[in-house]
Amino acid sequence: MTNENDSVKQDHPKASAHLPDSAGEKPAPVPGEAPLADPATPDHFFNVAPSAFESADTFFVASGMPLNGSYTFDRFIEGDCNQFARSAALAIAQKPRHTTFNPLLIYGGVGLGKTHLVQAIGNHVRQHSNYKVLYTSSDHFTSDYMQSLRTNRNNEFVAFYSSIDLLIIDDIQFFSDQEKTQEGLFHIFNILHQAGKQIVFSTDRAPQEISGVADRLLSRFQGGLVADLQQPELETRIAILNRKANDQGIAIPYAFIEFIAHHVKNNVRELESALIRLLAHASLHRREIDIPLIREVLGELPIDTSAKPTVEEIRRITCEYLGVPEDLVLGRGRRREIVQARHVGMYFSKQLTGHSLATIGRYFGGKDHSTVIHACRGVENHMETDPNFRQTLKRIRQEIEIRHR
Repeated sequence: MTNENDSVKQDHPKASAHLPDSAGEKPAPVPGEAPLADPATPDHFFNVAPSAFESADTFFVASGMPLNGSYTFDRFIEGDCNQFARSAALAIAQKPRHTTFNPLLIYGGVGLGKTHLVQAIGNHVRQHSNYKVLYTSSDHFTSDYMQSLRTNRNNEFVAFYSSIDLLIIDDIQFFSDQEKTQEGLFHIFNILHQAGKQIVFSTDRAPQEISGVADRLLSRFQGGLVADLQQPELETRIAILNRKANDQGIAIPYAFIEFIAHHVKNNVRELESALIRLLAHASLHRREIDIPLIREVLGELPIDTSAKPTVEEIRRITCEYLGVPEDLVLGRGRRREIVQARHVGMYFSKQLTGHSLATIGRYFGGKDHSTVIHACRGVENHMETDPNFRQTLKRIRQEIEIRHR
């Protein structure tokens, strides 16, 4: 089995492949099961005979990227903001090539855990099977493809990628306006998908928001399961900070952790940066960790105050303002006040977060997109006919904006 941190072995820029001796050949795999591990045959090698028009160097090795061994599902803090995406990723990792989530596309802003999740899939599959796993970026894929065209080795490029069982490509938004590369990716996608191979993508925006991508490729991106990552809610931010503090062997009072979590909301990366800065200040300046020091450290961070509120924040504030318990809004209650709070929360989520209707519905008890559409239309119609209701919505929006700052 390959080491989990070696995506592609390259002792030389174009490594040579080695085939096992006939005496050491492994038994045929059991149909329907992952093949048994065979350490004698690295999973990234593929042998193919050259054509008369190709290079004499008969082996193509992709310039993939190493998997980070610390990116596992156990170390991924789960919350409402990422539960759906994590569950889908874990299902694929546990049964690669045996789910309907193909391709899986995970999208979200910077620092929300996309790379952690997609690499966790790769690490899990490598640890539990001998499937060929390739983790790469859009830039690396583009470089490989263009190099194969320049050196007349496109057949070898296709043969190599066709041998992959799990292909993970990070940051596919950078395929924008890369027409030649998009042709190559479209071809590889079709080969792998038709063969039942698993494909995983990540991007920093919803697929329909990626400009400069051919419609036929965009439809492939959206043809499987699309899952988004939102900004972590307070409880998840606290859990992330506690995990990071434990990793550093530092005990920080809960009140201080909560204070940081209340003020750093955008993403995991900023949370970790705040904690690292805090520990560095305390150590280098020999100061006790207290609120004045935390305020000083937070003042040095480039916190984005224009970040959008999360659906959870909107739901919680709306329920508090209207006096409806949040758990009732998540349920199936049909009393007027419950329905109104649910619909108003959906309306503001659509107005202020930019998330898809399907995503918003999931955060209101698993409602579908048509329910969200109906809710938003109902709120808009009510606003037109009821000045008091319109004033209530104005105050709720002000409350959301004030508390999110």
